[in-house]
Amino acid sequence: MKVVIIGGVAGGATAAARLRRLDEKAQIVIIERSGYISYANCGLPYYIGGEITRKESLTLQTPESFWRRFRIDVRVKQEAVSIDAEKKIVGIKNLVTGEEYKESYDKLILSPGAKAIKPDIEGIENEKVFTLRTVEDTFAIAGFVERNHPKTATVIGGGFIGLEMAENLVHKGIDVTVVQRSNHVMPTIDSDMAAILHNYMRNKGIKLCLNSGVIGIEEAEGQVKTLINGKEAITSDMLIMAVGVVPESSLAKEAGLELGIKGAIVTNTHMQTSNLDIYAVGDAVEVKHFVTDKKAVISLAGPANKQGRIAADNICGIQSEFKGSQGSSIMKMFGMTVASTGLSKTAADREGIDSDYVILTSSSHANYYPGAESMYVKVVFEKENGKILGAQIIGFGGVDKRIDVLATAIRAKMTAYDLEELDLAYAPPYSSAKDPVNMAGFAICNVLDGIVKQIHWDDLERLPEDAVILDTRTDGEYANGHIEGALHIPLDSLRERMNEVPEGKTLYVYCQSGLRSYLACRILGQNGYDCFNVSGGFGFYQNMALNKQMEQEGTGPCGLR
Repeated sequence: MKVVIIGGVAGGATAAARLRRLDEKAQIVIIERSGYISYANCGLPYYIGGEITRKESLTLQTPESFWRRFRIDVRVKQEAVSIDAEKKIVGIKNLVTGEEYKESYDKLILSPGAKAIKPDIEGIENEKVFTLRTVEDTFAIAGFVERNHPKTATVIGGGFIGLEMAENLVHKGIDVTVVQRSNHVMPTIDSDMAAILHNYMRNKGIKLCLNSGVIGIEEAEGQVKTLINGKEAITSDMLIMAVGVVPESSLAKEAGLELGIKGAIVTNTHMQTSNLDIYAVGDAVEVKHFVTDKKAVISLAGPANKQGRIAADNICGIQSEFKGSQGSSIMKMFGMTVASTGLSKTAADREGIDSDYVILTSSSHANYYPGAESMYVKVVFEKENGKILGAQIIGFGGVDKRIDVLATAIRAKMTAYDLEELDLAYAPPYSSAKDPVNMAGFAICNVLDGIVKQIHWDDLERLPEDAVILDTRTDGEYANGHIEGALHIPLDSLRERMNEVPEGKTLYVYCQSGLRSYLACRILGQNGYDCFNVSGGFGFYQNMALNKQMEQEGTGPCGLR
């Protein structure tokens, strides 16, 4: 059996190695148009920033190491230019010599990946404008920085690549402005969580230009000027264009393969295309979103690796299936971590799912053990049955651990009641006896079971003028900031001062984190009052709406140190 693989990196290289492990006799050929067969794509910004210091560290495998270990024929700087699906022949061009030749196959795997979007705007070809997708792109940016010592940079796009580049350019001593078309960076998370990231980025010196569309690029006396619709232009020494990627599917289209949304290659669960002898994997393929069951394009290394393995399995007679992606992702921004999985509340609303969410203020481990760091946890659930739809976590420690547990819960189609029962590892240096994931389950179940009613901060803007908002924090907390016009009765004196609470009114109760206000609602509810707990507490509101920077030091469940 002869298998030709077009494209390496995550999907193609994984497929090749798996094929060899399953079939020692197969002839395997990889055609890769760049100079690198398998590299750490996600590590590229960190080489530019100096976190990764050796070029060799970016290269996971070389043609020579692939041959030594797997006896796989890897041909770099060679591009597949045509596919004759009927005759099972790939046309290939050697990009060094210009020679063209043909290669036959029994099975073909397409792993062309995605290409960086370059908007059709004036000036995009300026030599100071860069995209970041390949190792060659990385060396071009790093070389420019080393030769020219830029003092300012503009980054267009606030997704993963844009923000990672912004951080790493700051590490190089460069003054960075991030331009984002929508009202917040990181479109995989909701705007309330993104606001916390905004505050942190600004504190680190990154300027944010939100709700801003780029309409042109101009040369400006040795610099590059970014023209923004309705706003003042931004002049800088270099510009990174990071507005996203699109599937590289032109070869598949020319071969007559079926394409889907965004021009991605359509495959079945075995990663077979509309031609059953041609498989496709990675960023170029259309997938099923695991939560919604709808078609999606999700460009992440994890799914690409799994798809490469699954394609190889099926070629070798093992009936493996790719059951969809839920977009689990994580990003470092200086000392902060931002992670998400499944659906955001915005995405759930867009899909017409009747959902709600809880916000928790948590610590990475027990507060009495030194070094506890804070995090905000947002968990989206389906109102009807408590099924977990998605989660977002932003904080300074323990974020990766919790997002992985919640990603697993979504994969297992768990509900909030299952989260309550999860038996998670605990010791004071690592967690709390009630882990934040368990606490999310408790909070959701309290809502589902009618033990407490909740309202979110953005809902307060729509309350009637005579609404009664009750602050249950301490005198000191209240003095340091509160909602204008709020009635203030600390939780611990609420029972004795119940006569001060207006009767016949709906109460909207808040504290610093949402815990004490929950307790207040239980007291008030059992004394005949109708009340709502304000989710997330005043601490979340301060970060979200009042531009306060998130504190790194962990707080107790009630929001106090």
